Amino acid sequence: MPAGTSGRRLLTGWGGTAASATEVVRASGGDLAGLLGVVRSASRRGVIARGLGRSYGDSAQNGGGLAVELEQGPETINIDARTATATVGAGVSIDDLLRASVPAGLFVPVTPGTRFVTVGGAIASDIHGKNHHVDGTFGRHVRSLRLLLADGDVVELSPDQRPDLFWATVGGMGLTGIILEATVAMLPIETSRCTVDTERVADLDSLLAHMDADDDAFRYSVAWIDPMASGRSLGRSILTRGDHARVDELPPRQVAGALEYRPGHLATIPPVVPGPGVMNHATISAFNEMWYRKAPRRRVGQIMSIPQFFHPLDAVGHWNRLYGRRGFVQYQFVVPFGEETALRNVIERLADARAPSFLAVLKRFGAANPAPLSFPRPGWTLAVDVPAATSGLAELLTELDRLVLDAGGRHYLAKDSATTPEAIRRGYPRLGEWRTIRDAADPIGRWVSDQSRRLRLTA
Repeated sequence: MPAGTSGRRLLTGWGGTAASATEVVRASGGDLAGLLGVVRSASRRGVIARGLGRSYGDSAQNGGGLAVELEQGPETINIDARTATATVGAGVSIDDLLRASVPAGLFVPVTPGTRFVTVGGAIASDIHGKNHHVDGTFGRHVRSLRLLLADGDVVELSPDQRPDLFWATVGGMGLTGIILEATVAMLPIETSRCTVDTERVADLDSLLAHMDADDDAFRYSVAWIDPMASGRSLGRSILTRGDHARVDELPPRQVAGALEYRPGHLATIPPVVPGPGVMNHATISAFNEMWYRKAPRRRVGQIMSIPQFFHPLDAVGHWNRLYGRRGFVQYQFVVPFGEETALRNVIERLADARAPSFLAVLKRFGAANPAPLSFPRPGWTLAVDVPAATSGLAELLTELDRLVLDAGGRHYLAKDSATTPEAIRRGYPRLGEWRTIRDAADPIGRWVSDQSRRLRLTA
């Protein structure tokens, strides 16, 4: 869709559930007058900004209303090597930012499991990665941002300049305005490779002990968990930890191209996957067994590329299509340290339900930031994909919600497609504070999404 054009589209999140018909307009981030015209043309159903559609649920769609996609490419990236910062248009993807910054010796401070998210989306969702226990969320590294308000004003925000609105925007799911540009503190690196330690872990108790004892020695840490294993094998996993490689850690043949960055592409899943997809109990059980057994018992210091370590699924285009036409739910929650029993109970319940899932990852979170709706807090976070066609899924998720909330946990808005207003109220005790700031910035209720209506975030 060329810039400035519009069309009615049936939108979903990456999970492919809860489609809604939304008028989508592509607007130039550099044409403020044109963007204002688009925003002011919206009906009473309101407006939401939409990036690359990688939120899993309905946070970037607006049934019967308007969604705005900012047209901003790599030409809006301005890297300052002296200050190790990058100023970029909010519509720029992390993919484009990495292609510009890695050869310059800089890495994004936080990346999720895909590089195909926009910088604006990274701020609005306050994304986290494998390094939260060390570096916090993406929002922690935003030095300033420009925000289009409901009345047409553009304001500059930072942790020191209108900090209340800045932190309401970080993690605010696009409901305070349209982020136009941001300046982000980057991470200096010597190479485009990582040194990675991998270990096969037999059960959940051993995994938690390993991560609790040793994670702080690594910048990045994540565990793949087999969510279908049960009994003595409950929580069996592959623990992967690492950091950016120094030049002196590279094999001699790689030194000359130490900062080369060439993300690859292996295949694309076709638009139509027969039947309910390939995700069934038999295929995923076999895959999980193979995946666990092929991992080394222990391997130290393996050199991996940035795409291999951070974004392995990006090598397969439209991998979400493997779940078939009905799509899938990604269920992500955090429970505080000391509530390991609740974590165990969730994993046991998933295994008992025999839900076919192979994407389940566990991480340790560090300190929270000041944003009222930021998801991470000190504790354990688990994210698991479950096909939407799973029998009894609604009842299963309701039971998991109870376990999480009773343990003092909460759910991630950027992944959510199935929780309830009550779950969000219990999980985010500062929701009222956020609403007050948000309502002052948008008294006419211009910024709206399917998710904000479903969860009554702005009610």
